[in-house]
Parts: sequence; structure tokens; C-alpha cells
Amino acid sequence: MITLKRVSEQPVLAPRTENFWEKAAVFNCAAIYDGGLVHMVYRATDITSNGSQGRYINSFGYAVSEDGVHFTRRDEPVMVNNIPQEARGPEDPRIVKIDDVFHMMYTGYGGRFPGDYRISLATSTDLLHWERHGVMLDEANKDASLFPEKIGGGYVMFHRRPPNIWLAYSDDLKTWTDHQCVMESLPDSWWENEKIGIGGPPMKTDEGWLLIYHGVSKEKQYSLGIALLDLEDPTKVLKRQAEPILVPELDWEVNGFVPNVVFSCGQVVMGDELLVYYGGADTAIGVAKIKIKDIIFEV
Repeated sequence: MITLKRVSEQPVLAPRTENFWEKAAVFNCAAIYDGGLVHMVYRATDITSNGSQGRYINSFGYAVSEDGVHFTRRDEPVMVNNIPQEARGPEDPRIVKIDDVFHMMYTGYGGRFPGDYRISLATSTDLLHWERHGVMLDEANKDASLFPEKIGGGYVMFHRRPPNIWLAYSDDLKTWTDHQCVMESLPDSWWENEKIGIGGPPMKTDEGWLLIYHGVSKEKQYSLGIALLDLEDPTKVLKRQAEPILVPELDWEVNGFVPNVVFSCGQVVMGDELLVYYGGADTAIGVAKIKIKDIIFEV
């Protein structure tokens, strides 16, 4: 069975009280390996991450690492809440690199009315300076990422129409069509019977697109799962492990602003290992790993 092993029992990134914008929580980070470094764009909040202490504000921070475990971070955020659709800030980034440009899909959280969150896109050439391109889908939607390359000459995007994972196509990164349900939540599963959504962007392998995703139980526990999709037609699920690859177990994954959560927005391959970054209880960031050779689906 495919199982992730935690690199450390402690978070690799925790809130910093000296910086107000990331004083309460850091979690749900994008991660990408580029230029021999692991780059992380992470979600941070100022007073809470669940609304219990007021109308928290999201920002995106940046951290970088040579070994994927020990990070150096900037004191200032790289994206803040400065447009109406992001009045409460950007959330849950996922980054891919296409044609030497970093494409980041994220959730623009307005908070002006129920369901005021939209899939949005920004691009960058250095991961520090981002150009917003606005809303991709004008509907209450999140858990989105581009594929790291075009398929059939067009862009492909994962998104979520609850409780399932969906996929859409575009020629111009503006108009999205051919929306199809790719994976459904499983009513008989103990860990993904409420809803599912993607983790980090899909990873291309010889066997297919490897997708780490999150499952939510009726008890509101968030766990991570894994599936394999067809390379040419990613709406086809080739394999899907019945059991999760990571569940909340450590104190900071179980007890936090949102209890019992491990939630990933990004992963990287370093050498012969896959490093998966995840938010624990919407409060701190951890990393778990697996040898590439050990990613074998049981028949």
C-alpha cells in the first residue's frame, strides 16, 4: 500500500508572531522544484484561519529551501488582498511551470456574501512578483490547478464542483469548456465519503498522471489519497487506492484552528523521492515523503 512517511514530527513552517500578516497560521502551500531549489508559496493569516476570532485576512508568503525541509522565508508577503474579489485575500495556491512561466491558480476570497470565492490565476517569472489575470470561473469554486503541460494542444484545469473533482479545457486560459466530472466521492469510504478535491498539481509519469487528492469524511476529517489518470485522456481514472496515504495523527494536525486536517496544495520530486507538503489543522506546514519506486498501486 502506498503510504507517506513524515520527514519530521514538527512542522517545517510555523506562524511567526513578529509578522502580523502570518501571525496566526501558515498552511496550504504551493511547492515547485526549480533551479535546484524548492520554492514554496504559502497561505498565511493574521488572527485565525477559521473565523472564530474575527474576519481574518489571507496573504501569500514565500519560502525557499535547498533540501526541501529547512526553509528561509521572506518577511513581506508576495501577494495581499488588494482587489475586491480578494478582499479577504488569496487562498490555497497551486503552481505549475509552462513555457518558462509560473502559472498559479488560487482561490480569490471576497467574503462579501456566501459563496464569494472564485478560482483565479496569476503568473510570474520569478515566483516573487505576480501578475493577476482575474477570475477563471465565475462560480463558487475552488481546489483548482493547471496541468503542467498542454494536452491535445489546449490547457487543462482541475477544479471542484462539490462533492467531486472536475476537469475543464481552454485554448486561451480565459474561457473554460467541456467540464467533466473525473472522480467522485465514495459513500462507502470511511475517509472520503463527504467530498474530495485535488491536492497539488498532477505529476506526469510513464504510467499516467499521478494525482494526490484530499478526501473529507462525514466527521470532517481531511486525509490525503492517491490516484492515476490516463495521460492522453485524464478524465479516465486508471487506478485509485482505497486507503489514504496520510491521515491527521500528530498533535498539530489534530488540534489547531480547523481540527483533524492534512491538506496539500503541492509536492516536488527531489532525487528518488517525492516530498509532499501539507497544512496541518489549518495552522502549520509539514512535509511527508515516499520513494518514487514505492509508488505502486495494488491490483
